[in-house]
Amino acid sequence: MRVVIADDHGIVRSGIRLLLEKQPDIKVVAEAADGVEARDIVIRERPDLAILDVKMPGLTGLQATREIKAQAPEVSILILSMHDDERYLFEALKAGASGYVLKSQADTDLLAAIRSVERGEPFLSPAAQQALIRDVLERGAETESELTPREEEIVKLVAEANTSREIAEMLHLSEKTVENHRANAMKKLGMRDRVELVRYAIRQGLVEP
Repeated sequence: MRVVIADDHGIVRSGIRLLLEKQPDIKVVAEAADGVEARDIVIRERPDLAILDVKMPGLTGLQATREIKAQAPEVSILILSMHDDERYLFEALKAGASGYVLKSQADTDLLAAIRSVERGEPFLSPAAQQALIRDVLERGAETESELTPREEEIVKLVAEANTSREIAEMLHLSEKTVENHRANAMKKLGMRDRVELVRYAIRQGLVEP
């Protein structure tokens, strides 16, 4: 796995590099000290993963994430933050990040997050999962929408963090068909991303919170 690390503190970058390079299958291909540099390097190098600090000069980690996902959607992104704040968590997920790791827990959570991304799964720490559940419960029940049984089945599997390829194999469908059903379901529900789909699935009792 090819990784880019972006943080405006050199000592943090060094610590992350040291942690990652102990893994035989991870290679740090570049570092960046601000959001603009991070964006440019990631779009040029097209690594498998970019680890971005949430607060950086030039562009924040969230702004860089949005721009990277717009131009290099195949690159996975983990947001690294010292802020245990639900607003940053939700904005990171909306921006397209695959996970949110607190710096205070990076020594234990960062490698777990990277392995989740490698499997095509999002990563949320237990605290982040609790924040997501609270948000779901506070928003109340979703207005029901007419999903077909197949669309509902695919929504459930997406909410359980299965990739389109995995869902296709489970249901004996093509990936394209799975993507079409997912897109139709999200259009009917008026949703834009997987985070909203997970909230809907929890509210409808399709998955356990």
